[in-house]
Amino acid sequence: MLFHEGKYYWYGEHKDEKTNAALVGVSCYSSVDFVNWKDEGTALKVTDESGHDIERGCIIERPKVLYNSQTKKFIMWFHLELKGQGYNAARAALAISESPTGPFVYQHAYRPNKQKWPLSFSKTQKKRIDSEQVAAKAWTEEWKKAVSDGLFVRRDFEGGQMSRDMTLFQDDDGKAYHIFASEENLTLQIAELSDDFCSHTGKYIRVAPGGHNEAPTIFKHKGIYWMITSGCTGWAPNEARMFRAKSIWGPWKQLPNPCVGKDAELTFQSQGTFIQKIHNKADFYVFMADRWTPKTPSDGRYIWLPISFENEVPVIKWCDSWQPASF
Repeated sequence: MLFHEGKYYWYGEHKDEKTNAALVGVSCYSSVDFVNWKDEGTALKVTDESGHDIERGCIIERPKVLYNSQTKKFIMWFHLELKGQGYNAARAALAISESPTGPFVYQHAYRPNKQKWPLSFSKTQKKRIDSEQVAAKAWTEEWKKAVSDGLFVRRDFEGGQMSRDMTLFQDDDGKAYHIFASEENLTLQIAELSDDFCSHTGKYIRVAPGGHNEAPTIFKHKGIYWMITSGCTGWAPNEARMFRAKSIWGPWKQLPNPCVGKDAELTFQSQGTFIQKIHNKADFYVFMADRWTPKTPSDGRYIWLPISFENEVPVIKWCDSWQPASF
């Protein structure tokens, strides 16, 4: 979701009835009131060029867009998997447009922060040599400790860090950040983007190493950063997790599930995708989530729920219906 010059722009994955592969591209809708939406068509189209990164049949997930006031460009980042390679590529992909509705022009894709170490990574962690035995013993206590210590960071140091489920966040000072599931979906990483939002600066941190989080969503309220994530259970819903920090660079502290009520332990049968602040409404944020239907992807639905605060802590309660005007 992007709010620009009095209008909301909603970007999403165009799904087919039988496959989650990208056969069309990224769709865009617009609204002035957050209730009534206009179909703006396909903002980023896949191509039929054989071997192209976004060849029809690739996987495009979690597209997010920011407006860069310096370059006057609209910057889209998304999770890209190459056609026929499953989820092995784990790349962050970039597209740019002169307009919020597109057409966005594909630029390139890569794994972020190539040959860069995360902040607070010690000299010992950088120099440690991981034995093949440790890497092979998946899910043992020894292996979990090795993951937390940076097993996959070291493995992917030369080629860049894996980037899957993702979001973008622009702070009050204009700085933008790319937040993504990395290290085989075992650790979240928060990476700073360049001033033009088109590349990574190499400055990044790890959040909840080995915690197995994906689907990050983030917002800032009264100087505190809040991040709501999902566990990794394939296409099935699970209990949301919440983290808090006074700085984007952490430390991040995990708190209990913010969801309350029926199906709260399953995030209301959904998985978070974005948190949008409602324009001209003080402290009004909307938790946006996906209800995946892998057998019929095009029938995937959304739930949007207002975030309330109890003792200054975010709470998400189920509402059968609600109107932005009522808040």
